[in-house]
Amino acid sequence: MFRRRTVTTLSAAAIILAALSVPEVTANAATTTFTPVADTYVDNSATGTNYGTSAQLGIDNSPVKRMFLRFTVSGVSGTVSSVKLRVHTDNVSGAESGSGGSFRAMSNTTWSETGTTWNNQPAIDGATLGSIGAVTANAWYEIDVTSYVKGNGTYSIGVTSASTDGADFDSRESGGSTAPQLVVTTGTTTPPPTGDVLVGAGDIADSGSGDSATAALLDDIPGTVFTLGDNVYTNGTASEFANYYAPTWGRHKSRTRPVPGNHDYNTSGASGYYGYFGSSAGDPAKGYYSYNIGANWHVIVLNSNCSAVSCASGSAQVNWLRSDLAANPRPCTVAMWHHPRYTSGANHAPTTSVAPFVQALYDANADLILTGHNHQYERFAPINPSNQLDTARGIRHFVVGSGGAGHYGFGTILPNSEARNSDTFGVLKLTLGAGSYTWQFVPQAGKSYADSGTTNCH
Repeated sequence: MFRRRTVTTLSAAAIILAALSVPEVTANAATTTFTPVADTYVDNSATGTNYGTSAQLGIDNSPVKRMFLRFTVSGVSGTVSSVKLRVHTDNVSGAESGSGGSFRAMSNTTWSETGTTWNNQPAIDGATLGSIGAVTANAWYEIDVTSYVKGNGTYSIGVTSASTDGADFDSRESGGSTAPQLVVTTGTTTPPPTGDVLVGAGDIADSGSGDSATAALLDDIPGTVFTLGDNVYTNGTASEFANYYAPTWGRHKSRTRPVPGNHDYNTSGASGYYGYFGSSAGDPAKGYYSYNIGANWHVIVLNSNCSAVSCASGSAQVNWLRSDLAANPRPCTVAMWHHPRYTSGANHAPTTSVAPFVQALYDANADLILTGHNHQYERFAPINPSNQLDTARGIRHFVVGSGGAGHYGFGTILPNSEARNSDTFGVLKLTLGAGSYTWQFVPQAGKSYADSGTTNCH
């Protein structure tokens, strides 16, 4: 089994269950991730056997298997506002189909990882913290344990299953990145701002840690997640999506509307990309589609891989774009694709082949264009299709290639480039109001770069 690199403190790696409520936006908060200091399971078909060094943790009801986790929380200061236990199902062939189990607090915090067997197992005697329903293989699940973990200290959690088709989870001995996690957040929280939220970035998942850092930001931001292409490196294969994207941004897959990039098309027909995202990515023969957010905003996703799907004036894609814009009754429009029409990045020059996109959007009084490709952040003033300042009808362009892949530098700075950064991973958060939008670049933990503002729709 392929294993990702170790997940570091201040990163996260878990799928938030669809049944859980959308988290609040956390302000002035700190998040620390702890892995177990001990974990094991017991099995009533092998009553004298210890499984403390096993890479798997089993729960079941036939034979009966029970799982035990112990965490030591230290160095946490301030009021604990949220604690999430995150567990990862084992990467077995086929799909898990049973219960993910019931999670309970335990009073015993001194049991031995290498000495515990069915015959001397500690009691699972505390309050029920939550449960997980049917699970699939190689996926993350989350339980809110804030009621139990109040601050620094040692905490034990026991897991049982009433199902005869239980589940196997990865242990702390499994290789690192898929070990159980206890994610402790301290600080104050505030409700999300008024308006619908669109948040994301491009150039995301590889074998580094940048994608984990940006995925952790998404954990605390509600709304629709967008990607801006090059979702996974290097070739957009199904295995790269499974090993790099799925453990990070993949935990937000159910609320994600993606964009294809050139690295996604390194696999023929971008089959890894379309296979992973399914219907959320639109028709695999096209890669372009549109949707609405709230009562005021229309979102258009285009395919700038012009050698695969033509971007030329009069092409099926551009004709569809113009028809889609003409049929859109909403007052505000944002469009996104991978290759930027305008960029000051040193690695990739401005892309002239997407000019027909920009012209069609400008003709229809669109408001925003989001792209990636250069691994950095850049914001332009409202401009016309020739990159001339246009405060009346101009479209504001963003390059948000800051999703996790290694940074690129800047070359010649283009006219009307208003903000830039090339050393911070982060996401662009758009709060979409009735007739206006607010943008905010949200940096990875430990970085201070910021950019924000508000603009009215046309």
